[in-house]
Amino acid sequence: MPQNSNSTSGQGPLAGIRVLEIGQLIAGPFTGCFLGYFGAEVIKVEAPGDGDPIRKWRMLGDDGTSLWWRSLGRNKKCITVNLRTDEGRDIVRKLAAESDVLIENFRPGTMERWGLGPEDLQTDNPGLIYSRISGYGQTGPYSEKTGFASVCEGIGGFRHLNGFPDRAPVRPNLSMGDTLAALHAALGILMAVVKKQNDPEHRGQVIDVAIYEAVFNLMESMVPEYDYGKEIRQCSGSTLTGIVPTNTYSCADGKYVIIGGNGDSIYKRLMHAVGRDDLGEDPRMANNAGRVDNEPEIDSAIAEWTSKRDSDEVLDIMAEAEVPSGPIYDVADMMADEHFQARGLFEKVEVNGQELTIPAIPPFLSDTPGATRWPGPEVGSHNQEILSDVLGFDAETLKRFESEGII
Repeated sequence: MPQNSNSTSGQGPLAGIRVLEIGQLIAGPFTGCFLGYFGAEVIKVEAPGDGDPIRKWRMLGDDGTSLWWRSLGRNKKCITVNLRTDEGRDIVRKLAAESDVLIENFRPGTMERWGLGPEDLQTDNPGLIYSRISGYGQTGPYSEKTGFASVCEGIGGFRHLNGFPDRAPVRPNLSMGDTLAALHAALGILMAVVKKQNDPEHRGQVIDVAIYEAVFNLMESMVPEYDYGKEIRQCSGSTLTGIVPTNTYSCADGKYVIIGGNGDSIYKRLMHAVGRDDLGEDPRMANNAGRVDNEPEIDSAIAEWTSKRDSDEVLDIMAEAEVPSGPIYDVADMMADEHFQARGLFEKVEVNGQELTIPAIPPFLSDTPGATRWPGPEVGSHNQEILSDVLGFDAETLKRFESEGII
């Protein structure tokens, strides 16, 4: 059974890997959050003053800091460095020389203008794995365009497929593209770590992650289908084009359930469960191709049946028939659900003397699980530890840096 805790006893599978996070908001910071959860030492570089803008996004705690930050900034050692000063950039160069991985998510060219690009930093540290996240990638005609998750979800193909044919394309109420890009970056970093370990010269490499390409990676069979048959998949509401039946159905209590009966034997069990043996045994609908041809009739029969029953009854009957089905949860439903609890999907941290629940980060590793060791800390809270203990700056130098706005 997966279990998570805030214990510092487990180091995690990435213990011993130092990550330098230079970025802000979501894509780069979630990459660092993911690696830190599984044991990497993550040093987050923020601008002096307010730090990462995410600290002020969405709901704020009593101390004026975003609750999101307490989750996204977990396990990070936060330092402040003014990258617009020569000495600030020199601090980052020194840290990069002592790091295994660097994560940045600025617009392409920004790090190079600061003298902090891959070629600059890998000269002193050939083993540095340099992960870059941007809207459109480091090369190509769009590389310098501003690329937030919202626009990248559009050009990457997701928005075209999401919604109903008679309405404008719909976005999920999340920055999905950023999180997808972060997961691609983390995967790329881990592959680069393995390659480096197997390389006699222990060389690092550059990882180029584009948000729109992370979205594009979800597009399943669209490319070969268009190339071969010139078919352009369209949005289809709550159904899945070419797969029947799988849909969202309304129930008598005003709730919705999802039912996926698109396997041949599952379909038969589903139709028997809803009292439509005629459709379950109809040879025209014995396989998916036939069901696609008769989708309106099948969906209408299921919808009529669910509309006369409360959602709990519908799900109980589906479970008895071994038909994949489930409710549509909001966050309150998730936190009250015994399965979410049993799987260890929530963790407790302490912020300013108060308990706060934040999400755990799957996957669950049996021998070296991840964990939240501390919530997102205050701006610059690790300046002394990192700049003194890691880089060796003395107290007088740190005092001067602070007075001159370098940290």
